[in-house]
This record gives sequence, C-alpha cells and structure tokens, in this order.
Amino acid sequence: MPRIEIREGDWATLGAAAGEIRRAVFIEEQQVPLEEEWDGRDPDCLHFLAIADGRPVGTARLLPDAHIGRVAVLAEARGLGIGAALMRAAIEAARRHGHPCVALAAQTHALAFYENLGFQAFGDEFLDAGIPHRNMQLPLRG
Repeated sequence: MPRIEIREGDWATLGAAAGEIRRAVFIEEQQVPLEEEWDGRDPDCLHFLAIADGRPVGTARLLPDAHIGRVAVLAEARGLGIGAALMRAAIEAARRHGHPCVALAAQTHALAFYENLGFQAFGDEFLDAGIPHRNMQLPLRG
C-alpha cells in the first residue's frame, strides 16, 4: 500500500500536476471535450492533489459554492483509497469554511462510491459531457 499524502492549495500551486491528471482521466480516457473540461473556474477553486509514493495520482476541487468537482484518480492508482482521501479532504475544507453542505454531480457509475461517503442522490439523471450524472449532496451540520 503506497503512502498517500493530500496537498491542498490554489491552482497556481497545484494546477500543473492536477491538470495533467484531469487531462489523462477526463480528456483522454473519458473523451470529455477540452472546452468542457477547462471551464475557467480553476483559479477560483481550492484544489486537492493526492501524492502516492511521491507521484501525483489524483485530484479534486472545491468551488466557492461548496460544490466538489473534477475528482479524478489515474487508472493505475484506483482501488487504493485515493478518491476517498481526496473527498474527505474536500469535505473537511468545506466544513472549515462554514458551508452547511457540499454538493456534486456524480457520474452514475460512481454513485455507490459517493453514497459510501454519506452523499445522497437527488433529482433525475442528466448528461454532462455525454456522460450520465446525478446530483448528490451531503449535509455538514446537524
């Protein structure tokens, strides 16, 4: 089991490594169009970078409105708990910033992953970048 470290920072600090992971996972693997992946919101977000044995292998971002997005783990690093570690870091950051809940749009194949973290799906399934998604939320208070 590799040693996993989660770094938290801005796009200027973590963007090069995070962007490379997102390019590999979303653009190459999932065929998300460039213009949909690079939405211009990264400078306004808090970013998380997972490092396993000294190598960047996963990323996520927290938008100012407490939406978590762009959760990506390189294929060779999946199944090691990296996605869950990234999510826990993003949830804790939202809690520190006083948000009452966090939300995300989950690819439907990942619903169980987010449900295991306490998220609940709501609303109808929809397509984002041609991929089926559902909205999910997790209350942070009460």
